[in-house]
Amino acid sequence: MLTLYSYWRSTTSYRVRIALNLKGLPYRVVPVDLVAGDQRSPDYVAKNPIKGVPTLLLEDGQALTQSLAIMAYMDEIAPDPALLPEPAFERAQVLAAAQLIATDIHPINNLKVVSHLKTHHGLTADEGTAWMRHWMTEGLHAYQALLPDGPKFSFADHPLLCDLCLIPQLYNAHRWGVEMTPFARLLEIEREALRLPAFDAARPENQPDAN
Repeated sequence: MLTLYSYWRSTTSYRVRIALNLKGLPYRVVPVDLVAGDQRSPDYVAKNPIKGVPTLLLEDGQALTQSLAIMAYMDEIAPDPALLPEPAFERAQVLAAAQLIATDIHPINNLKVVSHLKTHHGLTADEGTAWMRHWMTEGLHAYQALLPDGPKFSFADHPLLCDLCLIPQLYNAHRWGVEMTPFARLLEIEREALRLPAFDAARPENQPDAN
């Protein structure tokens, strides 16, 4: 069985949980408490040198890190349902939207980045929250602008890789009080996604380490 090292509120872990559920791949969750610093333990660093989550431990003991790489691996070993469309242009569109969240929005709002800004650059808690809201708002406007009208999800009537990145990011936006009125299209996708068992089971509040 696959082993997922995960933190309940981690949006990157959330992405991978959705993918595992959609693919129907059996897995067990090992919680990594990022707030307590479990990710810095020598045993964990040996699996994931960047000291983050998720880490997917394969049955043969090999470890994979980085959520997009893990999901790409899953698409290879369990191709149904596919997370990326076949036509080259559509595939690139979906990848661009996924990377907008994974490389533009998420990294600068990561716990370790905001904590560093507070500890070493004097940001107050309120200023840290304002920082996150600003960059999430900027990024979500850009994401929404990429989308066509019509599909139930971002680019199709079924979830693709970018939707697996979007739903956790919207969770974060709600959590930190982003003004969501401008994002009607994204909220429609969210409602559609959370009706699906694979997304619902992956929600942070449904994880064993939720508190």
